[in-house]
Amino acid sequence: MKRLFVLLIVLETVLCAKAQGYRNPVIPGFHPDPSVCRVGKDFYLVNSSFQYFPGVPIFHSNDLVHWKQIGNVLDRDSQLPLKGATSWLGIYAPTIRYHDGLFYMITTNVGNGGNFMVTAKDPRGPWSEPIWLKQEGIDPSLWFENGRCYMMSNPDNTIMLCEINPQTGEQLTPSRPLWRGTGGRYPEGPHIYKKDGWYYLLISEGGTELAHKLTIARSRNIYGPYEPNPDNPILTNCCMKGQGMQIQGTGHGDFVQAEDGSWWLVFLAYRNFNGSYHHLGRETYLAPVSWPKGEWPVVNGGEPIDTLMQAVLPPSGAVPEQPKSKDGRLTYGPEWVYIQNPKRKVEIRENKAWCGVVETNVRLYASQSSLTENRQPAFYGRRQEDERFTMETVVSPSQNYAEGDEAGLSVYQINDGHLDYFIRRTQNGCRLALRCKLKSIDYIVSEKELTIDPTSLLLRVRSDGACYYFEYQNLSELTDILEDGWHLSGRLDCSLMSTEVAGGFTGVVVGAYASAAREGDDVYADFRLLHYQKQ
Repeated sequence: MKRLFVLLIVLETVLCAKAQGYRNPVIPGFHPDPSVCRVGKDFYLVNSSFQYFPGVPIFHSNDLVHWKQIGNVLDRDSQLPLKGATSWLGIYAPTIRYHDGLFYMITTNVGNGGNFMVTAKDPRGPWSEPIWLKQEGIDPSLWFENGRCYMMSNPDNTIMLCEINPQTGEQLTPSRPLWRGTGGRYPEGPHIYKKDGWYYLLISEGGTELAHKLTIARSRNIYGPYEPNPDNPILTNCCMKGQGMQIQGTGHGDFVQAEDGSWWLVFLAYRNFNGSYHHLGRETYLAPVSWPKGEWPVVNGGEPIDTLMQAVLPPSGAVPEQPKSKDGRLTYGPEWVYIQNPKRKVEIRENKAWCGVVETNVRLYASQSSLTENRQPAFYGRRQEDERFTMETVVSPSQNYAEGDEAGLSVYQINDGHLDYFIRRTQNGCRLALRCKLKSIDYIVSEKELTIDPTSLLLRVRSDGACYYFEYQNLSELTDILEDGWHLSGRLDCSLMSTEVAGGFTGVVVGAYASAAREGDDVYADFRLLHYQKQ
C-alpha cells in the first residue's frame, strides 16, 4: 500500500510537470558569452563587455528565464584598464564559478593585461583586485576538485589545462593539451563538468558567426585523452532545419543543473533583421538539456533553437522587476556604461520642473576626443535590448561650448560605425544635425539652423526594428498634452549598424555624448530626461 502511494505521488508529479512556453533570448541585446553557476535556488550569470566600463554585467535569476542585472563585476579602474580599447579589445568571455563560499570570475582583458580572475563573497560585490594568470589564450575557465583548482584556455587554438593556486594565481603544473575540437576554426570557450565518472569538455567552434556551434568530448581522466561525441555538434542553427530561422550563430555555452536535477544550457546567438543582418549583437539564450546517466547531453531534443521554446522550467518564481519611481524620477542602474574608463563620470542632478515632478539631469563633461577618435570619449549609454525602443533627452550645452562643439545622442556600434543626432555650436547660434559615420563614410544626413534655444527641443531616437528615426519636438510650441508635435530629421536603416555592414561583433549601445575643442569644469552638457523605453 505504501509503495502504491509513492507511485501515485510520482505519477502526479510527472503529470503536473507540464511544459511551459518562454521566449528567447532570455537576456536580449549585447550580452554575449554567457556563463552561469547555481548556489541553492539562485542562478548567477555573467557576460563579456569588451570596451565598456564598468565591465562584466552580472545577473540573478530564480528560474533561468527571468533575469535581473544586480551589478557589474569590474567597477573600478584598477580592475579594468581599457586604454585604447575598441569593440575588438577589452573583456572577452568570462566564466563564473562558486566554490567553498566564494565566487570566482575569470576572464581575459585583451590588449590590457591578459588573463586574470577576481573573487567575492557576495556576487553583488565588492569583487577583489585582479589575480593575474600565466597561461595565455582567451575564454579561460575554472574547475575545482579535491582541493585543486584547474584552469582552461585556448593558446595556439588548442584547449590547454593547468593547475593553479586560486589565491595567488601561481601556475602549479605545466600547461597540457586536451583537445583541438572537431576541426572547426577557433576552438574556444572551454568548460569542464564531471558527471557519472566522466569529465565532459564543452567548447565552441566555427567562429562567433553563422557557422558557430558547440561540440563536446569526454574522458575518464581530466588530462585526457578526450573522446569526441559521435553526434557533434550538439548545438548549431547552421543546418538544414535551422537555416531559415531568425536565430543564428548559436554557440559559446555553459551547462548548469537546477535544484530539481534538470540540466540547462545558456549560450549566445543573434537575431537577424531585414534579411541577414544583425545589429543588436550576440544575446543570451536558454535551452533544455537531456543528459541520461553515462550518456552524452542532448540540447533541445536535437532540434534547432527558436524564439519561442517549450520546456518544463525549474520550480521557482520569477525574479521581481525593480520597482519604478512614483514621483517621475529617472534612475540610472548598472546597465548604464561608458566607452573605456571615463575621465570624469557623469553627475546626476535633480531639479523641480513640469508640475512639480522631479526631473533628472545627466551632466556629461565634454571630451576632446570624438566617438570616432576613441580616446576616452565622453559617452554614457546602455545596450539596445529591444528592436522597438525610444531614447529621449533635452540637450543643454554649457555657455562655454565653442563653435564646432557637439552634444547629443548616438546609436553606437563601433568607433567607426555610429549614427549621431546632436546640437552643434555655430558662430551665430546652434544647429541640429544628423550624421552617419560608417567606416570611410562620414556625412551629414540633415542639418537645421535653430532659431530657438536648444533647451526647448526634445530629441528622440526611435526604432521599429527596421529603421532608426531621428526626431525632435519643440516643447515651447506644444499647447495640448495629447499633441504629437514630432518632426522627422531623418530615417536610417538599422542594417547600417549591423555587424555585417559597420563591423564589430558586440551590438548597438545608445546614449548621450559630448565633445569639445577643450576640456574643463565649465565645458559640459546637461541631458534632461535622458530616458530609454521599450515600445
